[in-house]
Parts: sequence; C-alpha cells; structure tokens
Amino acid sequence: MKQTMHFRENIRFLRNRKDRTQDDVASALEMKRSTLSGYENGVAQPNIDAIILFAKYFNISIDSLLKINLTKLSDHQMKELEHGNDVFITGTKLRVLTTSVDNKNEENIELVPEKAKAGYANGFADPEYIKELPVFQLPFLTKQKKFRTFQLSGDSMLPIPHGSWVTSEFIQDWNSIINGHAYIVLTLDDGIVFKIAENLIETENKLTLYSLNPAYHEYDVHVSQIKEIWQFVHFISSELPDPIVSKDDLFRSIENIRKDVALIKKKVVKK
Repeated sequence: MKQTMHFRENIRFLRNRKDRTQDDVASALEMKRSTLSGYENGVAQPNIDAIILFAKYFNISIDSLLKINLTKLSDHQMKELEHGNDVFITGTKLRVLTTSVDNKNEENIELVPEKAKAGYANGFADPEYIKELPVFQLPFLTKQKKFRTFQLSGDSMLPIPHGSWVTSEFIQDWNSIINGHAYIVLTLDDGIVFKIAENLIETENKLTLYSLNPAYHEYDVHVSQIKEIWQFVHFISSELPDPIVSKDDLFRSIENIRKDVALIKKKVVKK
C-alpha cells in the first residue's frame, strides 16, 4: 500500500501528544517496535489492518489519520477529535458554542469589534473571553437561534461598507451551507472573514470563498482550517452604500424623468 498522506507524521505526533514511547505503542498494538519506527520514518508502508489499529488506539477517525495534518490543528480542535467530534472532516457533528446570557437567562448577541478580532480567533471557545465582549439584544430576532455580531473591515464586500456591523446566525451543520449565501467564517490562517460561500465540503472537504468586490479573487479553505461559521442575517452601518450609477448619470436620469412627467401632463391637459 502506498504511504498515505499524513499518516507518518500523525502517528508520531499523536504518540508524543500522549507521552508514549515507541515501545509503549508497539506493545499496545502487538507489533514490533522496528515496525512502528518504520511507519513513523516512512520506510514501511501500513496495510489497512494496521491503519485501523492506530485509529482505534488514538481514538481518531481513519479519515483524520490519513488526510489531515494533525500537527497544524489547534489544541481545541485536537481535543474535539479525541472526544469523537470529527467535525473538521465532515462538518456535520454537533459543535459546542461558548456563549453568554442576560439576567433573564436569554441568549445575548455578543459584539466582536474590529479591535477584538485577533483575540476572538484565540478566545472564541473560552467562556472568560466571551463574557468580556459587549452584548445587546435585537427583539425581532428569534430566541430559538444563536446570533453574534462582527464588525466588518476592508472593502472586499462592497457595497457593504467598511466598519459595518454584520449580525449572523451560528451554523452547526456545515453541510447546510447554501451556495451563494454570505457567511462569517473564522479560519486558522485568516481569522474572521466575511464572504460568499460555495459549499464543496461533501465532495472536496472545502469551502470556496468569494468577495462581492470583483477586485478580490476567490480562494479555498479546507474544513480543517475552519473554527466557526455564521450565516449572514443583516448589517448595520452609518454610511450609505455607494450608488450603482455615477452622480452625473443619476442627475441626468432624474431630469429625464421630470421631462417625461411634464410631457405626460401636457398630453393629459390637451385631452
């Protein structure tokens, strides 16, 4: 069997993470230490039975063991995997969201301003961090869903202007992401981004993200790089979006409408 993607570095990483020696793991799996060493060094190729043994021993799915570079995941993601929540491959399992409630035990809508984005990327799962965020309520939103508001930065989603507050609904099942809809995506590399999504999770384990501003190119994000996804609900801004037509064209259009109305009035008077 051909040496499989990330198997070699993953079994070494998982062994060290559990503070096990090669002798410990080899003994538990009833194999020679030299065989295990060969797997870790890439000089020996595991068969399917060996891969299943490692997956059961480390409590990691075979898909994760083979296809995901586990050394790149955060400690939080690794703990999710080790507890059986293999959400970084399928995007379908339950996610535990850290949230806050008001004095009536109702869900708050937390605000994540621009200056808090870097901290949010690391503290999104920390209850102490989340409870320090500003909160508010929007009575017209259902209490059956969880919402959070993020401040938009940059011009990639114009005509939604820089500085807008984007309120979004928490998505548990990533397979429910709808092509062409807008989402807040928290990623390992880029932090918080607001994009239009193409859902390729079922076939390619990734999302393709697009900007409304055509000056920005689309790009792919593998599910292993995603921490949270929120579906766009609405935005609040103190700025009016730029008009689609130029000011001169707009004035000309208004003038033409006035002339047309005046002409109609003359015709009506004559009749």
